[in-house]
Amino acid sequence: MRFKILPFLGVICLLCFSCSYKQQHALFQDKPTQTANITQGTIPTAYHIKADDILQIRNLENYKFLAPVEGVSSTAGSDGAGSQTYQVEEDGSVTLPVIGHIPVAGLTRYEAARKIEKLYRENLLKNAIIELKVLNLKVTVLGEIKSQGNYPLLKDKTTLIDIIGQAGGLNNAADEKNVKIIRKENGSQKTIWVDLSDVNILNSPNIILQDDDIVYIAQNKRAVRDDKIQNFSTLVQPSLLIFNTALIIYTLFR
Repeated sequence: MRFKILPFLGVICLLCFSCSYKQQHALFQDKPTQTANITQGTIPTAYHIKADDILQIRNLENYKFLAPVEGVSSTAGSDGAGSQTYQVEEDGSVTLPVIGHIPVAGLTRYEAARKIEKLYRENLLKNAIIELKVLNLKVTVLGEIKSQGNYPLLKDKTTLIDIIGQAGGLNNAADEKNVKIIRKENGSQKTIWVDLSDVNILNSPNIILQDDDIVYIAQNKRAVRDDKIQNFSTLVQPSLLIFNTALIIYTLFR
Protein backbone atom coordinates (compact mmCIF):
# COMPACT_ATOMS: atom_id res chain seq x y z
CA MET A 1 0.00 0.00 0.00
CA ARG A 2 2.78 2.43 0.90
CA PHE A 3 4.22 2.11 -2.62
CA LYS A 4 0.88 3.08 -4.15
CA ILE A 5 0.94 6.47 -2.47
CA LEU A 6 4.44 7.29 -3.69
CA PRO A 7 3.20 9.01 -6.89
CA PHE A 8 0.83 11.19 -4.88
CA LEU A 9 3.57 12.18 -2.44
CA GLY A 10 5.80 13.04 -5.37
CA VAL A 11 3.15 15.24 -6.94
CA ILE A 12 2.55 17.04 -3.64
CA CYS A 13 6.29 17.71 -3.26
CA LEU A 14 6.51 19.06 -6.79
CA LEU A 15 3.47 21.24 -6.20
CA CYS A 16 5.07 22.78 -3.11
CA PHE A 17 8.28 23.32 -5.03
CA SER A 18 6.49 24.99 -7.92
CA CYS A 19 4.78 27.46 -5.60
CA SER A 20 8.17 28.97 -4.84
CA TYR A 21 8.86 29.57 -8.53
CA LYS A 22 9.57 33.19 -9.42
CA GLN A 23 9.01 34.78 -12.77
CA GLN A 24 12.30 34.72 -14.68
CA HIS A 25 11.86 38.11 -16.37
CA ALA A 26 10.47 40.09 -13.43
CA LEU A 27 13.05 42.87 -13.49
CA PHE A 28 13.34 45.99 -11.32
CA GLN A 29 10.91 44.74 -8.65
CA ASP A 30 11.28 47.51 -6.08
CA LYS A 31 7.90 48.77 -4.88
CA PRO A 32 6.86 52.39 -4.31
CA THR A 33 6.79 53.49 -0.69
CA GLN A 34 3.90 55.82 -1.33
CA THR A 35 1.38 56.62 -4.03
CA ALA A 36 1.95 59.93 -5.75
CA ASN A 37 -0.43 62.00 -7.84
CA ILE A 38 0.75 61.12 -11.33
CA THR A 39 -0.54 64.41 -12.75
CA GLN A 40 1.91 66.31 -10.56
CA GLY A 41 5.55 66.81 -11.38
CA THR A 42 8.05 69.24 -12.82
CA ILE A 43 8.07 69.69 -16.59
CA PRO A 44 11.53 68.57 -17.78
CA THR A 45 13.66 71.26 -19.35
CA ALA A 46 14.71 70.93 -22.99
CA TYR A 47 17.90 68.95 -23.57
CA HIS A 48 21.11 71.02 -23.64
CA ILE A 49 23.86 69.96 -26.03
CA LYS A 50 27.12 68.78 -24.51
CA ALA A 51 30.53 67.50 -25.61
CA ASP A 52 30.60 64.26 -27.62
CA ASP A 53 26.99 64.62 -28.76
CA ILE A 54 26.35 63.62 -32.36
CA LEU A 55 24.45 66.30 -34.28
CA GLN A 56 22.59 65.77 -37.52
CA ILE A 57 22.42 69.06 -39.40
CA ARG A 58 20.86 69.83 -42.74
CA ASN A 59 19.73 72.90 -44.63
CA LEU A 60 16.11 72.38 -45.63
CA GLU A 61 16.28 75.22 -48.15
CA ASN A 62 19.24 73.72 -50.04
CA TYR A 63 20.25 70.31 -48.69
CA LYS A 64 23.13 70.01 -51.15
CA PHE A 65 24.96 72.89 -49.50
CA LEU A 66 26.25 71.02 -46.45
CA ALA A 67 28.61 68.94 -48.60
CA PRO A 68 30.66 66.13 -47.03
CA VAL A 69 33.99 67.20 -45.61
CA GLU A 70 36.91 65.04 -44.59
CA GLY A 71 36.25 63.07 -41.41
CA VAL A 72 32.50 63.74 -41.48
CA SER A 73 29.98 61.03 -42.26
CA SER A 74 27.05 61.54 -44.60
CA THR A 75 23.57 60.07 -44.41
CA ALA A 76 20.42 60.37 -46.46
CA GLY A 77 16.93 60.76 -45.11
CA SER A 78 13.96 58.79 -46.38
CA ASP A 79 12.92 61.85 -48.39
CA GLY A 80 16.19 61.74 -50.32
CA ALA A 81 17.49 64.97 -48.76
CA GLY A 82 21.12 64.74 -47.71
CA SER A 83 22.21 65.41 -44.15
CA GLN A 84 25.49 65.45 -42.31
CA THR A 85 26.48 64.31 -38.82
CA TYR A 86 28.96 66.24 -36.71
CA GLN A 87 30.42 65.44 -33.30
CA VAL A 88 30.58 68.14 -30.64
CA GLU A 89 34.21 68.56 -29.61
CA GLU A 90 35.56 68.60 -26.06
CA ASP A 91 35.56 72.41 -26.09
CA GLY A 92 31.82 72.38 -26.86
CA SER A 93 32.11 73.50 -30.47
CA VAL A 94 31.10 71.86 -33.73
CA THR A 95 33.01 72.38 -36.99
CA LEU A 96 30.78 73.25 -39.96
CA PRO A 97 31.58 74.01 -43.61
CA VAL A 98 32.38 77.68 -44.34
CA ILE A 99 31.50 79.06 -40.88
CA GLY A 100 34.04 76.92 -38.99
CA HIS A 101 34.01 76.26 -35.22
CA ILE A 102 30.66 77.15 -33.65
CA PRO A 103 30.15 76.89 -29.84
CA VAL A 104 26.95 74.94 -29.21
CA ALA A 105 27.45 73.27 -25.80
CA GLY A 106 24.83 74.41 -23.32
CA LEU A 107 22.34 75.33 -26.06
CA THR A 108 19.06 73.56 -26.70
CA ARG A 109 18.44 71.97 -30.08
CA TYR A 110 16.29 74.92 -31.08
CA GLU A 111 18.84 77.51 -29.92
CA ALA A 112 21.71 75.75 -31.73
CA ALA A 113 19.71 75.46 -34.95
CA ARG A 114 18.79 79.17 -34.90
CA LYS A 115 22.40 80.16 -34.15
CA ILE A 116 23.78 78.11 -37.06
CA GLU A 117 20.99 79.35 -39.31
CA LYS A 118 21.82 82.99 -38.47
CA LEU A 119 25.54 82.48 -39.15
CA TYR A 120 24.90 80.87 -42.54
CA ARG A 121 22.52 83.67 -43.52
CA GLU A 122 25.10 86.30 -42.59
CA ASN A 123 28.02 84.57 -44.33
CA LEU A 124 26.65 82.65 -47.29
CA LEU A 125 22.98 81.75 -47.66
CA LYS A 126 20.13 84.21 -47.84
CA ASN A 127 17.36 81.76 -46.96
CA ALA A 128 19.05 79.09 -44.85
CA ILE A 129 16.61 76.89 -42.89
CA ILE A 130 18.58 74.67 -40.53
CA GLU A 131 17.22 71.45 -38.99
CA LEU A 132 19.23 70.00 -36.10
CA LYS A 133 18.81 66.71 -34.25
CA VAL A 134 20.87 65.07 -31.49
CA LEU A 135 21.28 61.44 -32.57
CA ASN A 136 22.82 59.86 -29.48
CA LEU A 137 19.90 60.42 -27.08
CA LYS A 138 17.92 57.28 -26.35
CA VAL A 139 15.58 55.39 -24.02
CA THR A 140 15.57 51.64 -23.37
CA VAL A 141 12.26 49.76 -23.43
CA LEU A 142 12.03 46.32 -21.75
CA GLY A 143 9.37 43.89 -20.64
CA GLU A 144 5.98 43.06 -22.12
CA ILE A 145 6.09 45.10 -25.30
CA LYS A 146 6.02 44.08 -28.96
CA SER A 147 9.59 45.20 -29.71
CA GLN A 148 12.12 45.67 -26.91
CA GLY A 149 15.24 47.73 -27.49
CA ASN A 150 16.73 51.22 -27.61
CA TYR A 151 14.74 54.06 -29.17
CA PRO A 152 16.19 57.48 -30.12
CA LEU A 153 14.85 60.72 -28.67
CA LEU A 154 14.95 62.88 -31.76
CA LYS A 155 12.65 65.62 -30.47
CA ASP A 156 11.97 67.39 -27.21
CA LYS A 157 9.01 66.28 -25.07
CA THR A 158 8.90 62.73 -26.42
CA THR A 159 6.43 60.92 -24.17
CA LEU A 160 6.08 57.38 -22.89
CA ILE A 161 3.05 57.01 -25.18
CA ASP A 162 5.15 58.03 -28.21
CA ILE A 163 7.79 55.40 -27.46
CA ILE A 164 5.26 52.63 -26.74
CA GLY A 165 3.71 53.41 -30.11
CA GLN A 166 7.11 53.20 -31.84
CA ALA A 167 7.72 49.85 -30.14
CA GLY A 168 4.50 48.39 -31.56
CA GLY A 169 2.39 48.68 -28.41
CA LEU A 170 1.99 46.46 -25.37
CA ASN A 171 1.60 42.70 -25.82
CA ASN A 172 -1.13 40.51 -24.30
CA ALA A 173 0.92 39.74 -21.19
CA ALA A 174 1.49 43.39 -20.26
CA ASP A 175 0.22 44.93 -17.04
CA GLU A 176 -0.81 48.41 -18.18
CA LYS A 177 -1.22 49.46 -14.54
CA ASN A 178 2.37 48.58 -13.66
CA VAL A 179 4.74 50.53 -15.91
CA LYS A 180 7.86 52.07 -14.47
CA ILE A 181 10.29 54.67 -15.73
CA ILE A 182 13.75 54.39 -14.16
CA ARG A 183 15.72 57.62 -14.37
CA LYS A 184 19.09 58.93 -13.21
CA GLU A 185 18.58 62.31 -11.60
CA ASN A 186 21.22 64.34 -9.77
CA GLY A 187 23.43 61.29 -9.34
CA SER A 188 20.71 59.08 -7.87
CA GLN A 189 18.14 56.62 -9.20
CA LYS A 190 14.49 57.65 -9.42
CA THR A 191 11.52 55.42 -10.22
CA ILE A 192 8.30 56.82 -11.69
CA TRP A 193 5.27 54.50 -11.58
CA VAL A 194 2.72 54.89 -14.35
CA ASP A 195 -0.81 53.52 -14.66
CA LEU A 196 -1.68 53.61 -18.35
CA SER A 197 -5.31 52.73 -17.60
CA ASP A 198 -5.72 56.20 -16.08
CA VAL A 199 -6.56 58.74 -18.79
CA ASN A 200 -5.18 61.53 -16.57
CA ILE A 201 -1.69 60.21 -17.30
CA LEU A 202 -1.84 62.04 -20.63
CA ASN A 203 -1.59 65.34 -18.75
CA SER A 204 1.35 64.30 -16.60
CA PRO A 205 4.82 65.79 -17.17
CA ASN A 206 6.21 62.60 -15.60
CA ILE A 207 5.71 60.67 -18.85
CA ILE A 208 8.00 63.01 -20.80
CA LEU A 209 11.08 60.86 -21.32
CA GLN A 210 14.69 61.89 -20.86
CA ASP A 211 18.02 60.59 -22.13
CA ASP A 212 18.97 57.14 -20.77
CA ASP A 213 15.55 56.48 -19.21
CA ILE A 214 14.64 52.79 -18.81
CA VAL A 215 10.99 51.89 -19.40
CA TYR A 216 9.88 48.54 -17.98
CA ILE A 217 6.44 46.98 -18.48
CA ALA A 218 5.70 44.17 -16.03
CA GLN A 219 3.64 41.03 -16.66
CA ASN A 220 -0.01 41.01 -15.66
CA LYS A 221 -1.33 38.53 -13.06
CA ARG A 222 -2.85 36.23 -15.67
CA ALA A 223 0.48 35.91 -17.51
CA VAL A 224 2.33 35.21 -14.24
CA ARG A 225 -0.22 32.52 -13.35
CA ASP A 226 0.03 30.93 -16.80
CA ASP A 227 3.83 30.86 -16.50
CA LYS A 228 3.59 29.09 -13.14
CA ILE A 229 1.16 26.52 -14.52
CA GLN A 230 3.38 25.90 -17.53
CA ASN A 231 6.47 25.48 -15.38
CA PHE A 232 4.60 23.21 -12.98
CA SER A 233 3.45 21.05 -15.88
CA THR A 234 6.99 20.93 -17.25
CA LEU A 235 8.30 19.75 -13.89
CA VAL A 236 5.50 17.26 -13.17
CA GLN A 237 5.39 15.36 -16.45
CA PRO A 238 8.93 13.89 -16.41
CA SER A 239 8.66 13.25 -12.67
CA LEU A 240 5.43 11.30 -13.07
CA LEU A 241 7.02 9.33 -15.87
CA ILE A 242 9.91 8.36 -13.59
CA PHE A 243 7.54 7.36 -10.75
CA ASN A 244 5.32 5.32 -13.06
CA THR A 245 8.33 3.58 -14.58
CA ALA A 246 9.65 2.78 -11.11
CA LEU A 247 6.29 1.34 -10.05
CA ILE A 248 6.07 -0.80 -13.16
CA ILE A 249 9.57 -2.15 -12.56
CA TYR A 250 8.76 -2.79 -8.89
CA THR A 251 5.52 -4.58 -9.83
CA LEU A 252 7.26 -6.78 -12.39
CA PHE A 253 10.05 -7.84 -10.04
CA ARG A 254 7.62 -8.42 -7.23
